[in-house]
Amino acid sequence: FGTARVFGTARVFGTARVYGNAQVSGDARVYGNALVSGNAQVSGDAWVFGTAWVFGTARVYGNAQVSGDAQVYGNAWVSGDAVASRSPVTVGLQPHPITVTDNHIQIGCELHTKEEWLANYKTIGVENSYTKEQIKWYGALIKLLLALPK
Repeated sequence: FGTARVFGTARVFGTARVYGNAQVSGDARVYGNALVSGNAQVSGDAWVFGTAWVFGTARVYGNAQVSGDAQVYGNAWVSGDAVASRSPVTVGLQPHPITVTDNHIQIGCELHTKEEWLANYKTIGVENSYTKEQIKWYGALIKLLLALPK
């Protein structure tokens, strides 16, 4: 629908829909009752299935899987081997938003397990040229987000 595109060897099947300006590419799969819309992108070997929605300017890529009733939206990124079987938590920060999935946290291009972020956020921040103040804020938010009930 609209100007949506499915290209490469990507497949959309079942009752899944891709519409708006959304793109599904690479070897990505969208199936079941899943929806991809807006300016969202699903690429690489990513899978979106079940009743999951990916919309807005969200990106799902790499080997990531979004399933169940998860909703990935806004500027959230789910990538690498991350799995989102419920809606991830996304906090919009500058310079990069934080996205928390079932077992991973993504900040910008950095995807690590929750435990790795907790143990190494200062080192990762320094390696990515964050200021001391930004590292402090990201560290505090990582701790807060991990303390939230599941």
